Amino acid sequence: MYRQRSRHSLWQAARAARSGALARAVAAAALALPVAGCMSFDEGVAQEVSLGAHVSDWREEIIYQVLIDRFADGDAGNNTRVSSALGRWHGGDWKGLEDRLPYLEQLGVTAIWISPIVKNVDTDAGFDGYHGYWTQDFTALNPHFGDLASLRRLVASAHGRGMKVILDVVANHVGQLFYYDINQNGQPDESVHGSGRPGQSPLERMSEYDPDFDPRGVQARTSLGESGPAPVIFRYDPATNHLPPLPELFQDPEVYNRKGRIFNFDDVDQLVHGDFPGGLKDIDTARCDVKRTMVDVFVRWVELTDIDGFRLDTLKHVEHEFWRYFTQNVRLRLKEKGKTNFFMFGEAFDGRDDLIGSFTRHEVPAHPNDEALGGDLDRENASEAEGGCPGDAPITGDMVDGVFYFSQYYQAFRDVFRDALGTRRIEDLWDAREAHYGTEPNANGTGLPPTKTLVNFIDNHDVPRFLYAGAGVSPFKADPEAALKNALLFLFTEDGIPCLYYGTEQGFSGGNDPANREPLWISGYDTQHPLFRWVQRLTALRRGYRALTVGEQRVRWSTDRTGGADEDAGIFAFERGDAGGDYALVVLNTHPKKHSSPSFGGEAMTTELEPGTVLIDVLSPGKKTYTVGADGAVTIKLPPVSGALLVPEEQVIQGL
Repeated sequence: MYRQRSRHSLWQAARAARSGALARAVAAAALALPVAGCMSFDEGVAQEVSLGAHVSDWREEIIYQVLIDRFADGDAGNNTRVSSALGRWHGGDWKGLEDRLPYLEQLGVTAIWISPIVKNVDTDAGFDGYHGYWTQDFTALNPHFGDLASLRRLVASAHGRGMKVILDVVANHVGQLFYYDINQNGQPDESVHGSGRPGQSPLERMSEYDPDFDPRGVQARTSLGESGPAPVIFRYDPATNHLPPLPELFQDPEVYNRKGRIFNFDDVDQLVHGDFPGGLKDIDTARCDVKRTMVDVFVRWVELTDIDGFRLDTLKHVEHEFWRYFTQNVRLRLKEKGKTNFFMFGEAFDGRDDLIGSFTRHEVPAHPNDEALGGDLDRENASEAEGGCPGDAPITGDMVDGVFYFSQYYQAFRDVFRDALGTRRIEDLWDAREAHYGTEPNANGTGLPPTKTLVNFIDNHDVPRFLYAGAGVSPFKADPEAALKNALLFLFTEDGIPCLYYGTEQGFSGGNDPANREPLWISGYDTQHPLFRWVQRLTALRRGYRALTVGEQRVRWSTDRTGGADEDAGIFAFERGDAGGDYALVVLNTHPKKHSSPSFGGEAMTTELEPGTVLIDVLSPGKKTYTVGADGAVTIKLPPVSGALLVPEEQVIQGL
């Protein structure tokens, strides 16, 4: 069995001399060793892989989000702590996902976003770290999911089927690995003080694991008063993997902001410097040593596996300047190894479109939050002594290639497709894209502007599933499955990159976490489920009609009207492509009760198509035809909660 300190001494040596071939070999051993069982250094070195670019245009990809623990169990040998409770480990692993790649291939998936791979706190406060967001060791693999060999087999098998693999990355925090010794008695305490009665002391809860935010830093105190910053004590419990974090840099208390738990997400100081609720300890990502270490660690995982992209967790909880440094240096390092067109998209769980878009903008500061935190390229490029962090090249305004389009989740999928509100909000949102996201591609990135690589989604692991109908959401106004099918039609025909959350194709309907993290095997991987078949058809159409992947997008009709007497109530129509070239016109009726058409007050929807052009609805059973009238007018009337995909007759692909 290897010795832990020796492994990380090797890792640090590799970081210091990463430009040499020997250093690369040593680092491979260092990062290959943790996992399920013992490996020799020689075995780690022997497992070098060559890197390649497996993507030509990310707009052509269809992403499928997988929580590894919940997708498929292919290796019973790593099933520890397994339970049927949704907050516990279930046994899914990389071998299980590899075995089920044919299921995803049949569905039409071309890229798989997998949950974090690194070693986590195993269990804490009655819940398990099955999701992967409680990092303990950035340089070790999670033994619940397999070893390096099984991860590599998964990636290689996916590539063999033309599928790409995207890795979920967490740089904002580690798991609950230390407590604040507020009363300085050397043990973690939780207590409640006061009576809360009128005229008496207020009721206060104090948890040394998860104390409230204090802008000064969490303070030590007793009944006699405060006594300065509270000491940080790292836990040591091998049974639950509450161990000092690795690499060793993260065992230094100064590497953390140590201000306590966020309770006001509108306060920038709390948002960026506070511990994530649940005791997840916030890393000081403004530090140069942290920036460099994060680049080293995550680049190394690419070098060891040949994955194709990163999904970056908790964007808005980290300084913009960190993302500028991280993304630019990751791209440069991977380019040297032959890995280009590496896609990095981020998650800011927020409905504010300008905030989400600020992480793709090139202006510095990119947002008032960036300005408040000192975003300044002159400083960021200065020496460390002057508050900067020089990278492999001068830092520019480049950041992520795209984002998880949360504002669209709220304004389109929730408000329109689920709750049947007016469709004008979609057009208004799309109209703000260039201003909020910018129009320039990142250097050494995907070659595409961020407005073209927004990652569109209906639901995910952090929000209730679309079909959820329980407490906390408004009642469905239409048949839930019909509404979901309409939303899926929108997802797979709009501009950007579609992302499907596992289980949507099986009609899963769980509420908030952990109810929305059901094990997929309860579905039997049913390829005849109506929603599976619908998604399968939509993915085939998207891949078949080039206008739906790379065509320009223009709204042709939207409306605020939702009344039963309004002829265009619930209508949204947009086109992809260009008249005379690859072209598609998508018309959706989101109204739950009435037939509607894109016309109002004698005005009909117009396009730039030539009069007499025959359009075919490739979704309708009989391939219904529509002839373009004068001024490019298209007349169509749709039943409640339905859609049409109109393609010029001469472009129709038989069999799709």
